Amino acid sequence: MAFGLIIVGDEILSGKRSDKHLPKVIELLGERGLQLSWVEIVGDDPARLAMLLERSFAGPDIVFCSGGIGATPDDHTRQCAAKALGVPLALHPEGRLLVEQRIRETAQEAGIEADLNAPDNLQRLKMAEFPQGAGLIPNPYNRIPGFTVADHHFVPGFPVMAWPMIAWVLDTHYAHLFHRERRAERAMLVYEQAESVLTPLMEALEARYPDIRVFSLPSVGDERTRRHIELGVKGEPAQVENAFAEMRAELDRLAAEYELL
Repeated sequence: MAFGLIIVGDEILSGKRSDKHLPKVIELLGERGLQLSWVEIVGDDPARLAMLLERSFAGPDIVFCSGGIGATPDDHTRQCAAKALGVPLALHPEGRLLVEQRIRETAQEAGIEADLNAPDNLQRLKMAEFPQGAGLIPNPYNRIPGFTVADHHFVPGFPVMAWPMIAWVLDTHYAHLFHRERRAERAMLVYEQAESVLTPLMEALEARYPDIRVFSLPSVGDERTRRHIELGVKGEPAQVENAFAEMRAELDRLAAEYELL
């Protein structure tokens, strides 16, 4: 099963904030022997977000979505998820209790008594309105839950909340997928070679070894290093070793200069 990531927020697209979720999700998956297959970033545009979620729900992937699940006017993720699924939003009973508990705790910290019927607190309850049939994702930071529906898992945009929530989802729902597929990667720096010269070799290796991928990352060089290509193989360990050995042999035949990584 493939894993995807949707990052929601105008602040990412405008540059007001830099995304931190992508490298962390890659790390969380990698620690469990999993890998990210795709990522999409979308702004706070309800029509575009609903369209993206409708397409994502129609696919087979496990998807994490961060951002936009609050209750302010620029938070649209809960509503768009419901629209994409064709179901109404519903106040989750356990979610309501968690939000009310957080309201009481916040009031207690301020030395006042919570009024659950106050307009601002009724507005906060919207954070427990999820697509009908959704389950909860516990939030260890402030109790306000995320939600999960149809192998899509929605968490806040705040890293301090989102990251432990994503880890909880992986450990709770997908432990059976951990380290199921053994993978390896070998790479080298090849100096002063054109990618066009190396492309036939790359194509031949992928054709001969169906469970590997060959990659090339060219660099024009800088004050510390010459022009080079990071050339490598990743995938099933035995095929990686065989393909990498053939790659080195061909580079030797071409008298290419390279450095193993």
